[in-house]
Amino acid sequence: GRALPVLLLSATVSLLGGLIFGYELGIISGALLQLQIDFHLSCFKQEVLVSSLLIGALLASLVGGILIDRHGRRRAILVSNVVLLVGSLILTLVRSFIGLVIGRMTVGFAISVSSMACCIYVSEMVAAHQRGLLVSLYEAGITVGILLSYALNYIFADVDEGWRYMFGLAIAPTAMQFLSILFLPVNPVKLSSWDSDCQKGLIQLQDTEDRAAAKREPYKEKHYSFLDLFRTRDNMRRRTLVGLGLVLFQQFTGQPNVLGYASKIFHSVGFQSNSSAILASVGLGAIKVVATLVAMAFADKAGRRVLLMAGCVVMAISVTTIGLTSRIAPLAMARDCKAAGVPSASHSLTPHPLIPVSSQPVVSPIPPALGARKSQAGPGFAATRSLTKAFASSQSREVVPDSFLTQKRDLVGQAKEETVRSTGPPFGGTPWTEHIVLNWITLLSMMAFVSAFSVGFGPMTWLVLSEIYPAGIRGRAFAFCNSFNWAANLLISLSFLDLIDAIGFSWMFLLYGLMGVMAVIFIYLFVPETKGQSLEEIDQQFSRKR
Repeated sequence: GRALPVLLLSATVSLLGGLIFGYELGIISGALLQLQIDFHLSCFKQEVLVSSLLIGALLASLVGGILIDRHGRRRAILVSNVVLLVGSLILTLVRSFIGLVIGRMTVGFAISVSSMACCIYVSEMVAAHQRGLLVSLYEAGITVGILLSYALNYIFADVDEGWRYMFGLAIAPTAMQFLSILFLPVNPVKLSSWDSDCQKGLIQLQDTEDRAAAKREPYKEKHYSFLDLFRTRDNMRRRTLVGLGLVLFQQFTGQPNVLGYASKIFHSVGFQSNSSAILASVGLGAIKVVATLVAMAFADKAGRRVLLMAGCVVMAISVTTIGLTSRIAPLAMARDCKAAGVPSASHSLTPHPLIPVSSQPVVSPIPPALGARKSQAGPGFAATRSLTKAFASSQSREVVPDSFLTQKRDLVGQAKEETVRSTGPPFGGTPWTEHIVLNWITLLSMMAFVSAFSVGFGPMTWLVLSEIYPAGIRGRAFAFCNSFNWAANLLISLSFLDLIDAIGFSWMFLLYGLMGVMAVIFIYLFVPETKGQSLEEIDQQFSRKR
């Protein structure tokens, strides 16, 4: 009699966790439009404000695993909800720039802990044949949260101090998640027995003898130290290889940067700057939602391996196609940032993907924001920029003076900020309309890429990570892999424009295609199929398999 309410509450916790994560990532784009005017933010301050969420999330991924393993998943989610409520209140009531940074760091810390704890808690709570659906629901929540944040950005764009409402509205889903989890049990309770899970007629990881042996062995929870992740004990080293391989390939196949070109690609097929910003964000956001729903439906039927490999193949083909078409019809690039009040600059702010759309947790990619109503960008409006300034892009129709061309700034290590002259048509005066067919192919390829990521790497990476580690170290292992995800995202986003300068746009995307092929090979060789297996069974099979 308890199974259905627990199942529904688990689904609610997963969905709300993702919704809050996506909302907090997306809302800064619209808020920054007003904040840069209200607080007279320079480019550097905009970068600091946007990066503060990332810093908080990185800190959480370093210490959050200990909290999750030592104090339990449920308590970790409750604590993250309280921290998020505090952060949201700080942002709503703040009167200073320092307060904004502290608020965003607090929020970043909270959503990172919540993202890890939610995936692990839900995976442990539900039966094996429902695990794929309910953990993937988190990723669906992220995509819905991003779309919701864009809608609210649009609604509050002309409201005086509208950014306070934008930040404050995160309190509602946070309070709902807090109340939902209060009714869930402290220790995960399986909703159906181990035996019934094994008899669902689902594909087996190994032969029937191994399964029979696993059934005969009573499952004992073991205790692990963090260093066991790198030892051969219970095959932990291979599990760590699988986890790190998935999170790194998730980033190195180019997802943080492909969407940076979304607005420009929409523009190239004939949509003007205002509509292209809306189409790029809402259109791609809607595609992501639909694709994630497909992943949810098939995660427990087709299996994790199939969706990961199919997604990687489509992503590799898509980025290779973009690379080839851009050799014939290059896309113009601009990377710039102007502080509020610069004459002739419009304030069209576009967030760069931080996660994991997830992903992810992670990480999930974030389309350009709905800054459209304030944008009067010329034909070559900004499309990509390095991570720390991505969120504060504005475009002038005039040539930027040379003195602004290259400035070094010190931010989270050394972040590079450059403002570059506005670009007209991307190649020697030839109008983009001459390549309209190729531009449409590029657009369709990008849509295919977004869909493939949302079916494969987006939800499946975090699902597999929540399954492959023993319960005693699951929180720390998940957090360890998550920290590499944030770090890889930062590295790729910071190096992207320099790599394009060095090897060219088309070669960059062809390189992403090659990484996609390597990812398929990696998944085929190392990632096991875990659908229909209880967590104990997965653990026992990993422990015995060399």
